[in-house]
Amino acid sequence: MNRKVAVQVFAAVAALFFIGPGLWAFFGPEGFYDELATFEPYNEHFIHDIGAFQIGIGVAFAVALWRRNDALLAAFAGGAVGGAFHTVAHFMDHDLGGKDSDVFVFGVMTVVMAAGAWLRLEKKNGLFGFLRSIHCLSSSRAGERDNRKS
Repeated sequence: MNRKVAVQVFAAVAALFFIGPGLWAFFGPEGFYDELATFEPYNEHFIHDIGAFQIGIGVAFAVALWRRNDALLAAFAGGAVGGAFHTVAHFMDHDLGGKDSDVFVFGVMTVVMAAGAWLRLEKKNGLFGFLRSIHCLSSSRAGERDNRKS
């Protein structure tokens, strides 16, 4: 196996290693604690956090494998997905502690990272290129209407 293939295999294994248990921790915290993370005391919210961040790390590996030359996209995507799960965890576990502002603050940061990922995906044109293409499309339609009137 050459080096390039080995790195791709390692990244895929890492993505699965983090996403699988991360989903288990997030959606089945008691089972995850009983079977895998037997560190006392049990804290449902912290197990949710573990799941959220593991899912984010796994997504970062998966995106890095998909878009090998874009580390920022992998970081933003992993951060956004992990941040989204983390925000949901704070919403679900609000009665267990934390601050009233947590969901809002973590949600805003998740949106920031998701926007960064989106901009990286659209890096050839970016947000302004996207808006410019909408403007050009509407301008060309307006021109077509003017031509039909003539």
